[in-house]
Amino acid sequence: MRIDILTLFPTFLENSFNYSILKRAIDKNKVSVNYHDIRDYSANKYKQVDDYAYGGGAGMVMMIEPIDKCIRALKKQRDYDDIIYLAPDGEKLNQKIANTFSLKKNIILLCGHYKGIDQRIRDHIITKEISIGDYVLTGGEIAALVFCDSIIRLIPGVLGDESAALSDSFQDNLIAPPLYTRPEAYNSWKVPSILTSGNTKKIEEWREQQSVELTKLKRPDLLDNSSS
Repeated sequence: MRIDILTLFPTFLENSFNYSILKRAIDKNKVSVNYHDIRDYSANKYKQVDDYAYGGGAGMVMMIEPIDKCIRALKKQRDYDDIIYLAPDGEKLNQKIANTFSLKKNIILLCGHYKGIDQRIRDHIITKEISIGDYVLTGGEIAALVFCDSIIRLIPGVLGDESAALSDSFQDNLIAPPLYTRPEAYNSWKVPSILTSGNTKKIEEWREQQSVELTKLKRPDLLDNSSS
């Protein structure tokens, strides 16, 4: 997979991708992450990428020209499956969306700033808008990191145990069951005896039951979605 990220702060992203599973995926050549400074495509001698909004109002808006020039340059080199804008009013990111995007070959991510981007970019260039939640961030870089982490870890060969991703919360619209490790007893708090029984079938049944019960308690909406 190749991911091209359009940003005003490429160094922030480069540093963040240099840890843990993200770094491992890059080192294994499972994913290529490339950072493009939008300011490099500004025609302004001061590298200006924002301006006042037509009609007035507080805040600045990212200009259409530098973003369009950068995306055009990238599209001349290869075809892209999607051009994604990280926006608070986009489609809410969930595990199903992450699964889908983990199968893509080439994608572009656009990180917004200020009050947002010129609407014409959204109308004519962007193919998908993704939100990581109902709140506003200072910039789209953090949202891009969340999105990338959610899909990269699903690429075959990235995790040491590929089956681990299949048991994550929200796969099959269920929350993951409780997890325990050594010691077996701590402050009189004991690990459920079923987990130390060695009965694999019974353990799997217990875990499935726990997942269903926890989902009913914490996220009943997920069970509603699974039946619709």
